[in-house]
Amino acid sequence: MAKTFREWNVEQVWLLPPSVMDFVPADHVAHFVRETVREQLDLSRIMAPYEQEERGFPPYHPVMMTALLLYAYCQGVYSSRRIAKACEERVDFMAVTGMNRPDFRTVSEFRKRHLEALQGLFVQVLQLCQQAGLVKLGHVALDGTKIKANASKHKAMSYQRMQESEVRLRREVRDWFSRARAADEAEDRQHGLDRRGDELPEWVADKQQRLVKIKEAKAALEAQARAAGKAAPEPKAQRNFTDPESQIMRKSGKEYIQAYNAQAAVDWQAQVIVAQSLSNAATDVQQLEPMVRQIKQNTGRQAQELSADAGYCSEGNLAVLARHHIKPYIATGRQRHGERSASGRGRGRPNTRVVAMRTKLARAGHRSRYRLRKTLPEPVFGQIKQARGFRQFLLRGLAKVRGEWSLICTVHNLLKLAAAKARA
Repeated sequence: MAKTFREWNVEQVWLLPPSVMDFVPADHVAHFVRETVREQLDLSRIMAPYEQEERGFPPYHPVMMTALLLYAYCQGVYSSRRIAKACEERVDFMAVTGMNRPDFRTVSEFRKRHLEALQGLFVQVLQLCQQAGLVKLGHVALDGTKIKANASKHKAMSYQRMQESEVRLRREVRDWFSRARAADEAEDRQHGLDRRGDELPEWVADKQQRLVKIKEAKAALEAQARAAGKAAPEPKAQRNFTDPESQIMRKSGKEYIQAYNAQAAVDWQAQVIVAQSLSNAATDVQQLEPMVRQIKQNTGRQAQELSADAGYCSEGNLAVLARHHIKPYIATGRQRHGERSASGRGRGRPNTRVVAMRTKLARAGHRSRYRLRKTLPEPVFGQIKQARGFRQFLLRGLAKVRGEWSLICTVHNLLKLAAAKARA
């Protein structure tokens, strides 16, 4: 007896048109993101610019475009070209767009145009997480991670090399013009004065352009040095030609990348990000105070406890936490020469906050609340980088990259909210 199969007729015409609600299961995250954006987020800042535009072809609906961006980031799709392609090929994206198919330029321009307004969605989604009971602020852990900039570290040059290259390139271009003039004079004598002969070879034009870039980068480093009260930049001070605001940072061990330093403060209850920021400073110590202020600003309350690694440890930061009545659990790093040990032995000042912190952690041992730090920011960064594949920024420049990082953190919290709703 022959085996029977379900009918497969690709030419079959549907009697009734399908609904986008039927494209994916009812509990799919695509429906959650679309309806959350439609019903619960205030998009007035995004809508406002369109109210003044009376002419031109009607644009795609800004609410749909916002939902599309957030859902694409939820799926680890960040490139505008990949987002546009998904709108044509993936039914889950169609469930969000209602079969609209914006091209990649439209997606890219929408993201750039509304990047500042999109940053405001972080606080709105965080407040939804609070209302769902996902944020308790009993313990918050702070950490930073280096994320690759949209630039190569090989496109950076030190101030010393800039000085050397500027002299060399200026000499090479000057020598070429001298040779060109001599050749022109010889050809004029031989062929007459009608021939132009003034076209520049590509290598000369390239060297001239590089000389201009080096001069601009050199002037920028000198301006930074003057602002810092220095007579001249350090010889090893570097500037990248592709994204000048990014910096070379150590990622792990001896690996260095052209990067930005992304910060996240994560609540213990459900790994929700309660504060986020981004800088081009390689060190973390100066990030603690603004992040603590942002926790209160974003949530209306302050954390009771805060843990962080040794990169955030300083007398000033421990004093900041004391002023905000936050119990600190911050690693102190290796004991410096002359500091008093936890047992009280050794010379040094025993009453400093750092020494007291070291003693506190040592006495608690493996029961210390510091252990919570390893279960909060590190898994969150893992979910962002590994699960959703965000390892490099698409945009360039500090302001734009800050907006991009805010979107990443917004989407992380949105997925935490979706998971909680699914369990309820």
